[in-house]
Amino acid sequence: MATSVFDLFTIGIGPSSSHVVGPMRAVALFLSKLRESGQLVSIHRIGVDLFGSLAHTGKGHGTDKSIVLGLLGESPETVDTGTVDERFQQCRQTKRLDLAGEREIDFSVDEDIRFHYDRILEKHSNGLMLQAYGANNELLCENTYYSVGGGFVLDADQEVDPEHAQVADKERPYPFKTANELLDLCQQHGLSIDKLMLANEAQQYEITDIQQKLLTIWRTMEDCIDRGMQTEGILPGPLKVQRRAPQLYHRLKHQQHNDFAQIDWVNLYAIAVNEENAAGGRVVTAPTNGAAGILPAVLKYHMRFYRGDKEDVVRYLLTAAAIGILFKENASISGAEVGCQGEVGSACSMAAAGLCAVTGGSPEQVENAAEIAMEHHLGLTCDPIGGLVQIPCIERNAMAAVQAINAVRIAMYGNGRHYVSLDKVIKTMRDTGQDMSEKYKETARGGLAVNIIEC
Repeated sequence: MATSVFDLFTIGIGPSSSHVVGPMRAVALFLSKLRESGQLVSIHRIGVDLFGSLAHTGKGHGTDKSIVLGLLGESPETVDTGTVDERFQQCRQTKRLDLAGEREIDFSVDEDIRFHYDRILEKHSNGLMLQAYGANNELLCENTYYSVGGGFVLDADQEVDPEHAQVADKERPYPFKTANELLDLCQQHGLSIDKLMLANEAQQYEITDIQQKLLTIWRTMEDCIDRGMQTEGILPGPLKVQRRAPQLYHRLKHQQHNDFAQIDWVNLYAIAVNEENAAGGRVVTAPTNGAAGILPAVLKYHMRFYRGDKEDVVRYLLTAAAIGILFKENASISGAEVGCQGEVGSACSMAAAGLCAVTGGSPEQVENAAEIAMEHHLGLTCDPIGGLVQIPCIERNAMAAVQAINAVRIAMYGNGRHYVSLDKVIKTMRDTGQDMSEKYKETARGGLAVNIIEC
């Protein structure tokens, strides 16, 4: 299956693409299956089993809320983020829900959503099983799904991602599996990476539609930055983390002189997005929610300080997506599978590639920038304190955004020739993730997640 730019960049809600967006889509697929088989009208009870990382950090990430929203028929793209908590609590208190908006059934949040902390399913750490029962408690249907990062959902029966399978049947003019193949195609056909990506996407969409969809994604990113800079208060959860973006925004607006102003604004943009994500707000998965602040922060930096235009937005996102595809198809973008190197590391690499492209970098320099950005995230663990996408996740996005910019500066000093290829770094990231202890893969059972509590 060919991954599309619109698979990597999707509009959804926080705080986690793998723990919120993915499970909501899995529930939607299950309900669709029940509807197509004519069984939906016979459902009297739904059961949900969560395994691995979905169990260990599911409550902190809001997986139980996403399950309820999915059963109510909501989608991450359109759900009203302001009503999530209210509707979840209503279901918990009444022990009833309106299944897919079509029939009311009994549903106990505390009994029908089961967290299996001691079991990991074979194919992926983010596994969930859904069961539908009839009037006499007979099992009518059962299916297993895997939320494999970035909102992608693997159907265990079909062995493909049915949510994004629409691009699988379209043959693309410039197919590539590795960065070397991508560079060879650019050289052979005299194309930049973004033009090559545009030609591939044009097999599925009209070019004007591609451009407009990408601009819509950017507007959503900008809206998220603006909300994050304006919204004050405490982030949800027991850590009681104070939002910092509004105070930083106020401070930067009124500074007369600041030698590090550009870095400060980049930090602000990334923090603003990830505070919105932590609060369950509307974000763009890029390529995950835990790393959602990096690409917007770097693009906003370019637009603000270098007067970027709409063409730059399109070029940036298409180039970044090409690099994201390499990570998605050759390694992983799932923190539960390879640690945070797969989320923040891949996002940093994508942002560096996009920025290098809009600042005039050649395809070889773009690949070099992406390699530098990822190389220095190798081995990065995913160890969220309290199972929340807050500490160290929010600051980690700011650090990676600045690192992406520096990677571009280093790459632009050279001509694109370098010793370590992006392909080798992606393979190393995959191998490192396989070697990494499970406790460092979004389980909140290692690293900061345990040492801070012990202190």
